[in-house]
Amino acid sequence: MSMSAGGGGGSMADINVTPMIDILLVLLIIFMVIVPVTPKGLNALVPQPPKDPTKTPPQSDRTIVVQVIYNRGGAPTYKINQDDIDHRDLQAKLTEIYANRAERVMFVKGDDDVNFGSIADVIDIGRAANVDHIGLMTPKIQAGQ
Repeated sequence: MSMSAGGGGGSMADINVTPMIDILLVLLIIFMVIVPVTPKGLNALVPQPPKDPTKTPPQSDRTIVVQVIYNRGGAPTYKINQDDIDHRDLQAKLTEIYANRAERVMFVKGDDDVNFGSIADVIDIGRAANVDHIGLMTPKIQAGQ
């Protein structure tokens, strides 16, 4: 009675991984094509500083800047360019301003101490007044002008 301990001429079952790698690469390419590459987010416009700092362009009436000014005791106050306006009248005034304009661009400028909820509220009011593009003004942009 003799017994052999493996290693003979028998066939061994190995998994062929080449077709699986091909399928994996094809699926990877399909997912790369399907998934969009550009992230979606808030489209924010930022005013650009002038190219020639010695030459300042005249302030035109086309540029609308809504300022949110911090009040230490209560709700913030609002200005459209340099005109004071009440929060309740803000949407009506912006709707009136942008009623006959082809270019509907508005900038929002907030004080450092203002809660961002107030800025977001002005952005929502601007969207409700049919403003197409809303930009945020920052201290760095203002220093360049």
